[in-house]
Parts: sequence; structure tokens; C-alpha cells
Amino acid sequence: MTKTRDDALIHSPNGGIPRLLEIMRALRDPDSGCPWDIEQTFATIAPYTIEEAYEVADAIEREEWGELKGELGDLLFQSVFHAQMAEEAGLFTFDQVADTMSDKMVARHPHVFGDESRDKSADQQVNDWETIKAAERAGKEQKGALDGVAVGLPALLRAVKLQKRAARVGFDWPDAGSVIDKIVEESQELVEARDTLTQVEVEEEFGDLLFVMANLARHLNVEPEAALRAANNKFIRRFEGVEAKLQELGKRPEDSTLEEMDALWDAVKRDERGIAG
Repeated sequence: MTKTRDDALIHSPNGGIPRLLEIMRALRDPDSGCPWDIEQTFATIAPYTIEEAYEVADAIEREEWGELKGELGDLLFQSVFHAQMAEEAGLFTFDQVADTMSDKMVARHPHVFGDESRDKSADQQVNDWETIKAAERAGKEQKGALDGVAVGLPALLRAVKLQKRAARVGFDWPDAGSVIDKIVEESQELVEARDTLTQVEVEEEFGDLLFVMANLARHLNVEPEAALRAANNKFIRRFEGVEAKLQELGKRPEDSTLEEMDALWDAVKRDERGIAG
């Protein structure tokens, strides 16, 4: 029997989570819902979920707190969408998702919700957290050290997570210097591959180099995704500076030479250092 749509709740300005759940249910209604929403599956929605998570991170990176509210709402809606599809399939409900997370947080924070002492460092808490998660994986019959690292993670983030798991069982370089030596070795192999091997083999060697770079980030306590985002932003800022200087000369990048743009790039960097100083 189809549940009657609660239009009063849908149009309630302060309806909170119940309102959002009712809107989602109405969108997926096979008789009166939105054709696009009705057609979606877990697989088709998953890319949007990833995209919304990145947009949350982008708003935080830019410290656009007004935008962050909307982006968090978009990300929440992704959870609501998946939960609605799961309920339709008889798998679980949104409330069960929330209860599962609540149970997990309580279990993983015995120093807050249990009888353990809060007198511990952040590093000790991280170690305790990993011990608890390892026990959870054992309960799921995940036997290998690398079991449970999500396949759908961005490759750079997944590389770091895999390396952390391996390091916890002793499979790790002793220090950052050893990792740098490995980077030199992988770089040389990539140069050799470029000249003598197939494109597939070149890609393999390139992947090896990226994987070791991710490991160096871990050893240096650098979050590689954040570092690369910052590098992207710096490139955009400096290239826009080159374009601005070319515009002052009445030129565009396509009308300029590499040598000229490279000189302007250096000028932009000098300008930035002057501002920073």
C-alpha cells in the first residue's frame, strides 16, 4: 500500500530531517515522483556522492562558510537518496543508517562514552582508534591487513590508506630518506621506460612513482590530496598572473612564446614573494 504524501511536512520551513526524508520519498514515488529520480540506482548516484564530498572540501578550502551550509546539505541529500533506495529494496532505512553510525561512534570513543580515561594524547587516541577498527574488521571476517580499504576512493587517498595499513604490520621504510632514495630509483626506471618500453609499461612505472610519492607524503605528515589541491591553486593563480601581464602588453598566451611566458612566470613569482615579504 502506497503511503500518502505529507504535503504539509514537505512545505514546512522548519521540517528538518523528516521533511528531507519525505521530499526524497515523494521524488522516488513511482506514480507521482520525478522521472529522473525514479530511474536512479546506487551506481548512478555514487558519482554525484563523490562530487558533493569534493565540493564540501572545496568550500572549506576557500573558507566560504555560507557556501559550506549548502554543500553540506547537498552531501546529506546523497545519504538520504541512497537510504531511500535501500529502503525500497528492503535493505535498511535512514534511521538504521543513523543508528549504525551512533553505535560506531559510541564504541570508538570509550574515553568519552565509557569508563576509559580521557587523559591521553591525540596520537594515543589515533592508535586506540586503529585498534578498535582492526577489531571491527576482524568481526567482519576481514583477515588481511589491507582488507576493507574502499576501492572507490580517489587513487592518491587510497594509496596512503593502503600504506598506513601495511605500516601497522611492519611493512614500511624506516624513514623519509629511504623513501626519497626509492623515488630516485623509480624516477630512473620511468626515464628508461620512456625510451625503451611500451606505453602500458610506462604507465606502470609512472604509477609506481606516484605510489612512492604518496608514501613520502605519509612519512612527512603531509596530506597529499590537500597538497596537490594547493599546488593546483598556486598554478592557477600564477598562470592568471602571466595572462594579466600579457594583457598589459596587448597580447594573449597563444600570441606569446614559451620563453616570454616563462619569464613572466618568474616575474609573477617575484611579485608574490614581494607581497609575502
